[in-house]
Amino acid sequence: MTLLHPGANLVLTVDRLDHDGAGVGDVQTDAGLFRLHVTGALPSERVRAKVAHVSPHAREQRKDAWADLEEVATASPQRVAPPCPAHHRCGGCPLACWAYAAQVEWKRALVVEAMATQKELLGVKVAGCVPSPQPFGYRGNAKYVFGHDRDGRLVLGAYAPRSHEIVDMSGCPVAESALADVAAALLTLLIQHVIEPFDEVRRTGLLRYVVLRANVEGKVLVALVTGRESWPEAESLARELAAACPTVLGVVHNVNSASGNALFGEAERLLFGSAFIEDTIGPARVRLGPRSFAQANRLVAGRAYDDIAAAAARLGSIGRVVDAYAGAGGIALSLAPLARGVVAIEENSAACATAQAFLAEREAGDTEKRINLIAGDVADHLARVGTADLVVLNPPRKGCAPAVITAVAQLHPRLVAYLSCNPASLARDLAALARLGLHTVSITPYDMLPHTPHVEALALVERG
Repeated sequence: MTLLHPGANLVLTVDRLDHDGAGVGDVQTDAGLFRLHVTGALPSERVRAKVAHVSPHAREQRKDAWADLEEVATASPQRVAPPCPAHHRCGGCPLACWAYAAQVEWKRALVVEAMATQKELLGVKVAGCVPSPQPFGYRGNAKYVFGHDRDGRLVLGAYAPRSHEIVDMSGCPVAESALADVAAALLTLLIQHVIEPFDEVRRTGLLRYVVLRANVEGKVLVALVTGRESWPEAESLARELAAACPTVLGVVHNVNSASGNALFGEAERLLFGSAFIEDTIGPARVRLGPRSFAQANRLVAGRAYDDIAAAAARLGSIGRVVDAYAGAGGIALSLAPLARGVVAIEENSAACATAQAFLAEREAGDTEKRINLIAGDVADHLARVGTADLVVLNPPRKGCAPAVITAVAQLHPRLVAYLSCNPASLARDLAALARLGLHTVSITPYDMLPHTPHVEALALVERG
């Protein structure tokens, strides 16, 4: 028998991955059967691991424990060398050591597993997962913490899993090259200007986060998030960055003095150039501000938008389309040429204002006239629409509130296109729609974020 406690070393065989992408193997102990989660271990591998945490709670008559990978005794034939020196410490891309084809297959299995939890979805076909055309260099945005790494160097990095240790993210292989170039130039200037990192505990210092967004042309929008408003040098630093990197389209100063994990505050001012950036996603040209939502993988998002438009085209004549959780309005713009009118609803007022201003500034062609962008609660505004031929849902990870599901059914749509970033909440919401007479006919997963455990899925739902 084995005793399981933090610091214990043991050897086990991994036979599956958990939903966070960590390898899992069963370990029999004096206290019962444990699921041991080992980050960096792959299915079919024999590994040596060091226990970091043991949960006191039982689930499905088993307890869970988590361990750090110490050695791979027998490697999976699908193990590959990750192209990033920070792979084992960063935690952002836990699957980068796994062959890409295996990742895509596993992500489809995640969606199948989630759908199997709902009896209303039995028999629904899940297509093969659509891979990313670029498994690396695909991210069009990046978020960095400014601070000292474990060696005391100032870096733009990310918090290591389950800690506040900052891991240097320079040379991150999943980000577009334009982002890496701007991040490197900015870090040099921050060090030259002796900018102090914001201390979350003592509430001292200045700079908290740096958020970069690139577009298809390789231009970059920079947001500098500080813990206090006063920053006399901000404009001169922004001009120096633009001079060093001609790809910088604009620099924005955002103030977030609140405690907690929120990235942005409400106060924002322009330091240089433009406060927005325009990008092309599929057939749509959109405008994005620092706080606007858009999928990180432009190419895969464009494929999903195209698939939604193709499903809509099969309906024939379309009166009204409703795009709920519309973000920057990319899906609404993609569908506008097919419909007599589009109602787009977005709860983030800053993102909605950016999209509204963009449409107002464009030439008032037929497409723009067909789109009505509304900021506010999705359920509330859905209840005012009346009827719709097509409803698009693209909610955050928590999925749709019950009131949203009820409001969708009351619109009597011929088709619902539900684009989700969380298979569990997608399955729950599709089952709820089925109980209201809207039945799922197909589900297509997309690998929006290669080398991470995240998977996107598009469900097409029909009435009757």
